[in-house]
Amino acid sequence: MRLDYHLLDVFTDRQFGGNPLAVFPQPPPDLAPRLMQQIAQELNLSESVFVLPPADPANDFRLRIFTPLAELPMAGHPTVGAAFALATLGRLGQLAAQTPLVFEEGVGPIDVTIRADERGRPSEVWMQQPIPQFGAVYSDRRAIAETLSLDECDLRGDAPIQVLSSGLPFLYVPVVSLAAMARIQLRQDRWEALLAGSDAQNVFVTTTETAEAASSAHSRMFAPALGVNEDPATGSASGPLAAYLLRFGLADSCEMLAEQGFEMGRPSFIRIRVERSAGEITSVAIGGKCVMMGSGTLSLD
Repeated sequence: MRLDYHLLDVFTDRQFGGNPLAVFPQPPPDLAPRLMQQIAQELNLSESVFVLPPADPANDFRLRIFTPLAELPMAGHPTVGAAFALATLGRLGQLAAQTPLVFEEGVGPIDVTIRADERGRPSEVWMQQPIPQFGAVYSDRRAIAETLSLDECDLRGDAPIQVLSSGLPFLYVPVVSLAAMARIQLRQDRWEALLAGSDAQNVFVTTTETAEAASSAHSRMFAPALGVNEDPATGSASGPLAAYLLRFGLADSCEMLAEQGFEMGRPSFIRIRVERSAGEITSVAIGGKCVMMGSGTLSLD
């Protein structure tokens, strides 16, 4: 069996930035999930995505998304990257200025919009996300700081350490500065004792001090349980990030730009758009650019 795949950098407009992704645009429909997981482990990227026929014909495609260690119910950069790859490969026909698409994912249908340039080439992809849900608050600030190799004074005191989720939960940890962000080293022993196996095991650290003036937040994400020591760009955490910043007064605009991956040498930029009514969030979308990097074939027995 031969499986063709394509490599992309997602949430960047240049090569070697953003988050690398492997897209399998047309695998056999009966490809075993166990084999998908083994392939994702072999490639060892943050995520690999397999594009399959939809279970519901009202949708366009079904996505199955794998980190090196687990399948995810949804994810941002595989959704955005899969749409960009399908458009680039001609699987969607002639693109309009805005071409809608619906992906089936573990959280349900995900609406996607592909924006094309004047030559009909994909230029940017946006995905709708489930409304972020606020979860448990972690009050032991010292323990969380130690898990990140920081001092308690490096954490902001005006916003909680809290779990949020749009389908995949993350623990949001507010930090005071870029200098503190640069010092972070996740301590595996403290993480295992404090967070492993809980809704807080994926740790998303953020500060409103940014490297780029246009950005609203600068972040890092650590997910040892998923086989991701650090993620260069985390789309599934970016919708909830906007909700978090707005709720606790750390941002005042419903249009944001999140930066990530700088400490890894892979600058990434995720656009976030939030709609609100009577103070409640009614819609969250994230978007960004992609770069095709190459392609390959796996030969399997």
